[in-house]
Amino acid sequence: MAIGGLVSNRSFGSFIGSGKVCRGEQAVLLHRGDRSGIAFLHGNMFYRKLWSQKANGFLSGHTYGQFQQNTVHLDENTLKPLSISPNGRRLISSISLCHCEKSHKVYPQQRCRGRSGCYSRPSPLPRSWLKTNDKGRIGRAYYKSEEFDITEAKVDSFSSPDGSSEAVLAGGDVQEAVPFWKNFPKRWVIVLLCFASFLLCNMDRVNMSIAILPMSKEFNWNSATVGLIQSSFFWGYLLTQILGGIWADKIGGKLVLGFGVIWWSIATVLTPIAARVGLPFLLIMRAFMGIGEGVAMPAMNNLLSKWIPVSERSRSLALVYSGMYLGSVIGLAFSPILINKFGWPSVFYSFGSLGSIWFALWQRKAYSSPKEDPELSKEEKQLIMGGSISKEPVKVIPWRLILSKAPVWALIISHFCHNWGTFILLTWMPTYYNQVLKFNLTESGLLCVLPWLTMAAFANIGGWIADTLVSKGLSVTSVRKIMQSIGFLGPAFFLTQLSHVKTPAMAVLCMACSQGSDAFSQSGLYSNHQDIGPRYAGVLLGLSNTAGVLAGVFGTAATGYILQRGSWDDVFKVSVALYIIGTLVWNLFSTGEKVLD
Repeated sequence: MAIGGLVSNRSFGSFIGSGKVCRGEQAVLLHRGDRSGIAFLHGNMFYRKLWSQKANGFLSGHTYGQFQQNTVHLDENTLKPLSISPNGRRLISSISLCHCEKSHKVYPQQRCRGRSGCYSRPSPLPRSWLKTNDKGRIGRAYYKSEEFDITEAKVDSFSSPDGSSEAVLAGGDVQEAVPFWKNFPKRWVIVLLCFASFLLCNMDRVNMSIAILPMSKEFNWNSATVGLIQSSFFWGYLLTQILGGIWADKIGGKLVLGFGVIWWSIATVLTPIAARVGLPFLLIMRAFMGIGEGVAMPAMNNLLSKWIPVSERSRSLALVYSGMYLGSVIGLAFSPILINKFGWPSVFYSFGSLGSIWFALWQRKAYSSPKEDPELSKEEKQLIMGGSISKEPVKVIPWRLILSKAPVWALIISHFCHNWGTFILLTWMPTYYNQVLKFNLTESGLLCVLPWLTMAAFANIGGWIADTLVSKGLSVTSVRKIMQSIGFLGPAFFLTQLSHVKTPAMAVLCMACSQGSDAFSQSGLYSNHQDIGPRYAGVLLGLSNTAGVLAGVFGTAATGYILQRGSWDDVFKVSVALYIIGTLVWNLFSTGEKVLD
């Protein structure tokens, strides 16, 4: 064999320099024909101590062969780090090494028993590999050390006469020290990039709600025109929910999400120009922006279904969706500042240009699936894949099969019920604060940020709880039902308390708690698409989110109709009723098991 053995880095002194003892090294006992020796790895430096060996001398049981002191100098073209066995087999048979600070000697076990720096470990070295010297004496090895930068060298492996060449690890792999960010899990790089895309998504979406005020004054738009402009976004948004899911499942989430971000970023930058050209062009540009943002959620769901194992699914989705909430906070906070200093077009130019920076990172770092990433480590790929066989990309969507599954309809109905209440609160909240709580418009705007912050925080808390429950052995089905029940019944409870509170502060607290508990839905229905049909996760989210967007459109309009004939209590009662219906449907028909393959 090429290598006689590898000594672990546990509790023995270094053999470097002038005799000072350093810990944390790896040692390799090398053998090549008539040459043997020991090499030490310390940090990023490779220290070589090599000897020539007498013809009949080699490692035998508890015995060293007789070595002559003869340091072999090898240049960087003749050394190479050797392959290391992944199972950590030990090839040394009861070797002990000890450092003598004065003589620079390496002693065998019998010479240094009980001394500081010794290391001993038995090993299953086959007897057929061993030779004894003619006298059976215990020899000693003198050495001389020199530095060699392993990070820069290009070297060849030692080879034995039989052509084999390997190094076997004792106690752990020899690894080069690398910065922590290079060891950061690649799957979480994908998650963070998706988080950033959703941050930009809502920043570009909410800036119109602030900029529309100076724009309407400049172009003399009435309330009906303002409402038409605000609703034009949903024309394109509804159009690409299902289409985005189909594209993502067929051609990959990287391409679709990258297209979406660039598309809506360009539309955002062109919005001021379209507004000055004419109203029809502005409506078309807002619809184009909706087309780009409509593919984001299905594409993201497709990506995470391939990159994230089930034990991390909830927290990864929660983090990505919290990007939407924080994007709303940033958009609402910075838009007034930019408008006051640079005018309303600056909001669209600055926010839209950020998409190009994101796209450059996305093209460099992202891949549609782990098997396409050449830089992904084998260990992380095994963790992600979980031993499963990778499926071919989807070519045909089995619509009849998908729509025949009860858990799919549980997703669609629950998403509708969930978004009815969510969109009403987020759309009508400033009006509620102004009409009922008597806050002025400035205070209403500031308080509108509070629910988004609450949702961002509780979404991540819920994701951590859900993944912890799964890791503790609770079934995925039970976890999804528990988390979504909180997401339904929590808002229902706090909305019923609004009619009983006496102070504005308590009303704001109830609204914040309602939205905070609503965020647990990220670990419920929003995670369930990947559970029941990972290959069709994009299509499933497109279907359910289409129902959710329709709930927002109809719910917003219905709220205005209810307020003309009734009160806010009536608005909240409708939302509570739908939350209860969603809870029943979800707990009766949903599952965390795969139903679509």
